[in-house]
Amino acid sequence: MASVSTYLNFSRNTEEAFNFYRTVFGGDFNGGISRFRDMPESADMPPLPEKDKDLVMHVALPILGGHMLMGTDAPESMQFRVNQGNNVYINLEPDTREEADWLFKALSEGGVVEMEMQDTFWGAYYGSCRDKYGVQWMFNVSHSDHAAQ
Repeated sequence: MASVSTYLNFSRNTEEAFNFYRTVFGGDFNGGISRFRDMPESADMPPLPEKDKDLVMHVALPILGGHMLMGTDAPESMQFRVNQGNNVYINLEPDTREEADWLFKALSEGGVVEMEMQDTFWGAYYGSCRDKYGVQWMFNVSHSDHAAQ
């Protein structure tokens, strides 16, 4: 089923922030905490410095009304620069690739494509963009959702 969540980027304190959010909202992290050391190496990216390997690659915490708060550390070694204002994404999880492609095309029109829609190692069809108003969007269709199509 389609859903929307909020995705937060932090410089190096995602785990601290999400442990705080967990004390506020209760509950457990969906799937635990994924670390950058869990990411497969890629010829497209330089090797990750040892100091960044234990940073949070992904964490998800259910908060209110079925809304999911997600987050990541955004290390400078991966060309990220977190500033207030660029650290929040609206994460759309449509039911199909076709819907994701349509939304991606519509929202990126006149904006900036950060990552074209593509299959990823974490099991999703994914892309991201900043729309012409500066709002940041992420699009995720889990492989299990579109494998049956």
